[in-house]
Amino acid sequence: MSISNSPENLDQKPNIRNESEDRSFSVRRRTNSNVVNAVPDSCSKVGTIETVTKFSSVDSAAEMSSGEDRNRIGNGDDRKEEANSLSNGQVYNERVGIGEGRSPEAEVPFRFSYRASAPAHRRVKESPLSSDAIFRQSHAGLFNLCILVLVAVNGRLIIENLMKYGLLIRAGFWFSSKSLRDWPLLMCCLSLPIFPLGAFTVEKSAKHKFIPEPVVMSLHVLICTASLLYPIFVILRCGSAVLFGIALMLLASIVWLKLVSYAHTNCDMRALAKLTDKVASKSSDMDYSYDVSFESLAYFMVAPTLCYQASYPRSTCIRKGWVIRQLVKLVIFTGVMGFIVEQYINPIVQHSQHPLKGNLLYAIERVLKLSVPTLYVWLCMFYCFFHLWLNILAELLRFGDREFYKDWWNAKTVEEYWRMWNMPVHKWMVRHIYFPCLRNGLPREVTLVIVFFLSAIFHELCIGVPCHIFKFWAFIGIMFQVPLVLITNYLQNKFRSSMVGNMVFWFFFSILGQPMSVLLYYHDVMNRKENGVSK
Repeated sequence: MSISNSPENLDQKPNIRNESEDRSFSVRRRTNSNVVNAVPDSCSKVGTIETVTKFSSVDSAAEMSSGEDRNRIGNGDDRKEEANSLSNGQVYNERVGIGEGRSPEAEVPFRFSYRASAPAHRRVKESPLSSDAIFRQSHAGLFNLCILVLVAVNGRLIIENLMKYGLLIRAGFWFSSKSLRDWPLLMCCLSLPIFPLGAFTVEKSAKHKFIPEPVVMSLHVLICTASLLYPIFVILRCGSAVLFGIALMLLASIVWLKLVSYAHTNCDMRALAKLTDKVASKSSDMDYSYDVSFESLAYFMVAPTLCYQASYPRSTCIRKGWVIRQLVKLVIFTGVMGFIVEQYINPIVQHSQHPLKGNLLYAIERVLKLSVPTLYVWLCMFYCFFHLWLNILAELLRFGDREFYKDWWNAKTVEEYWRMWNMPVHKWMVRHIYFPCLRNGLPREVTLVIVFFLSAIFHELCIGVPCHIFKFWAFIGIMFQVPLVLITNYLQNKFRSSMVGNMVFWFFFSILGQPMSVLLYYHDVMNRKENGVSK
């Protein structure tokens, strides 16, 4: 085929020069790869095209036999080749391999490199979703799709619910008129600071050695016990609304934990104060100065921590605008929680049966239907309390250590979850229960059972007392975590690179545990109210 008749080439000499230059190009391989970098122009003779085809076949065969390329997926060479593409209408040149008689500056135009005869398949590659490559890919687009689908599906369900049932929000179940008239719960809440004052008086007397150490410990035990029994007695006697009772029990539990930490820490500081200066000098990073300050106790009682110490890391200032934004978020998400409870959870449990009675398949259907709204409420509760409220409190008090939680949603075992989701309680347990038990010679397994036993008691108190029901559902649910810890630890050791333990954790907490607890307590509360009315 002659090129002299082309309208683009009116001058014969440039045509001859271009043809001879094209013929001088040979197929060269890049360094450390069997890739054809350039293909001669169509103006070349048939023999040259056959040569290109031959070299392409050789390169492809060499590529298939290369173990290194077979194991390599999407390395840097692909990106280098993609960089030689057209961008914004500009033609970029591709540098070819250096051969004999070729200068390092030799380049070939883009239109000569990507011809129809150029090999399109250059190395062994895997599909992006194959088992060998799926975890090397970015799935940000799929994540965005899941978010959009989640918003669309839940938006449709909300509209359908409002069209079918209307707005069902009511305050009777949470705030009763009786609770507003009868003020013992409020008075009990306002009188709780008496117990920290009593603990301060005991510590002040112990510092001046007015009372011996056994009496100090006995008085602290008495004060801590009274701080917990007093709210329980008030709630059981008054018959308050569930939400008020839960709030008071949570506050009383926090006061109890703080008083125990205050007494235990001061007892340990008194013991350290009696040691020699040599012991104190070996741990120069610790502050062993023993002082009983009312200011430190008052700050500790309102600070977002359960572990007492003489001083805390503090921030430099209070960000007022940031606090206002967090308060707005707190109001919004609290409203979302109330909406979900009234529009979804209450209708579901009202049209359900006791999960341990009646038809099994119907009970499973109710539990599964209840699992999604209870999960949303639980996540909103976590966000409102552990992120918004504790950070607001820390900002107002300039409390520096704001690690109130870790990435518990990535927990691969139940043990990891309990270590990460509630850091104030975790630090308290480690400081005042776990390590003291280990120092006294108890095995780790026994100590773990003790920790969960104490947690189970407080869960039962915070739920059973306000509901006036002592079926020990919460206690059993927390103690059931002990075998779950063993099971998830075993699964994690057996499948080290998988998230089997994480899925087991989510199943027992979100799909099974929380809906089952809601159904159990709801039906027991309703049965108690019906029996009370009948009597």
